[in-house]
Amino acid sequence: MTLDSAFQQVVEDIRTLRIQGATNIAIEGVKAFASLATRLEVSSLDNLFEELEKARHILATARATEPALRNGLRYVIYNLHEKANSVQEAKEIANSFTQEYVNLLKESKSKVISYGAHRIKPGSTIMTHCHSSLSTGVILEAHNQGKDIRVFCTETRPLYQGRITAKELVEAGISTTQVVDSAMRWVLNRHDVDIIITGADAITSQGTVINKIGTRLLALAAKEMDIPFYTAINLLKYDPETSIGKLSEIEMRAGTEIWENPPEGLNFLNPAFETVSSDLIDGIITESGVFSPSIVYMIIKEKYPFMIISEDT
Repeated sequence: MTLDSAFQQVVEDIRTLRIQGATNIAIEGVKAFASLATRLEVSSLDNLFEELEKARHILATARATEPALRNGLRYVIYNLHEKANSVQEAKEIANSFTQEYVNLLKESKSKVISYGAHRIKPGSTIMTHCHSSLSTGVILEAHNQGKDIRVFCTETRPLYQGRITAKELVEAGISTTQVVDSAMRWVLNRHDVDIIITGADAITSQGTVINKIGTRLLALAAKEMDIPFYTAINLLKYDPETSIGKLSEIEMRAGTEIWENPPEGLNFLNPAFETVSSDLIDGIITESGVFSPSIVYMIIKEKYPFMIISEDT
């Protein structure tokens, strides 16, 4: 299919990281998708859905590990199928679903932060990894509630996203200490950490979460030390294809992120993410409350039916 330049530009911006962050990617991608629907020249509703399915695939594969974007695209198509009786009607209502999905993202974020803050007791020492607007939001809300807390955060190599977390917490007046990634277990062993809260980029039907590389190491250390490990995630980051046996793709990044001018002949492996299995997670903090990751599929099936797919989808 031939796509117009406006749509192609958004795809390229997502692919090249000019648009970053799961929520931002979802919002901009869904906007571009719904807007494209209003501009497609088609002869029938069936033809419109055929073209949208092609566009959905192009956007959905622009980057790995972006289920919030993919679910937003599903949301638009699902609602067009349910509510549009003609091409003209589909074009008239397509953009409204963008705002509906954005509202879902915002509302779910607010609820996750509220539920998560209630898990933090006054006087707690918290550890986190990487940067997540949800896990950081939980910590900030606990602080805003007047709870005396302190935080340890990793630097998160190779792109140092942990510095964003540290900056936000320090600016809020929270006692914050940053450590190198390899000091995770040392901190848990020496500094009486009470609870670990991280974000996540995706969650599967089995309750496995996908987050920044290093998260599983932290979860394993937490298990060894018997420290509760929680993941803050909105359920719109659920990866539906895992329910039919497909594995979430782990994005591999350029070696130059690790070493800009390496010696000739040196090879690199730079996975951006890794999995944390449900047995390492004490609870997932979601817009539907805090619960065991093992029941995530049941919760999603009831709350977000548009994300449930079958093998022939």
